[in-house]
Amino acid sequence: MAAAPSEITQWLQAWSKGDQAALEKLLPAVYGELRRLAHRYMRRENAGHTLQTTALINEAYLRLASVDRFDWKDRAHFFAVAAQTMRRILVDAARARSREKRGGHQKPLNLNEQLDSLVGRSSELIALDDALNSLAQLDSRKARVVEMRFFGGLSAEQTAAVLNISPQSVLRDWKLARAWLTREMSA
Repeated sequence: MAAAPSEITQWLQAWSKGDQAALEKLLPAVYGELRRLAHRYMRRENAGHTLQTTALINEAYLRLASVDRFDWKDRAHFFAVAAQTMRRILVDAARARSREKRGGHQKPLNLNEQLDSLVGRSSELIALDDALNSLAQLDSRKARVVEMRFFGGLSAEQTAAVLNISPQSVLRDWKLARAWLTREMSA
């Protein structure tokens, strides 16, 4: 039986206070969703890619579990942070691959496409990460909106709940951020 979102929120908050038993209850409850998220990222990876879905989940879990006393707000907040963590892992792997084989022909990046079509294209993922980091310097909220919507697959409503803003603000930020990133990456 799946855990209710309120149960997950309670476990997250207990974990935030140092309750390791809550973490042990939490992992089985969120594992399926983490797996779905990781599988979405890995679906279009090149055959023979060294990072597999399970490894991505495990690495993300290890990074999340190693954080001391993170103030989890709710389930959506947890999955937004998990998505950000998976993004960092994939970008780090892409940078490592890029160091091994420089060059190649780049296709233009369409920010309307889903991440799963982008993951196998290391150079585009790195370029997006660099542009997203630049956007974060100018407007961190817009960068977080992109991160949650594009990388995390969160809806406008879920993103709004995590950021404590209206869904309309999320959609406005999403539109402006996509235009800014497209311009930045084509420059």
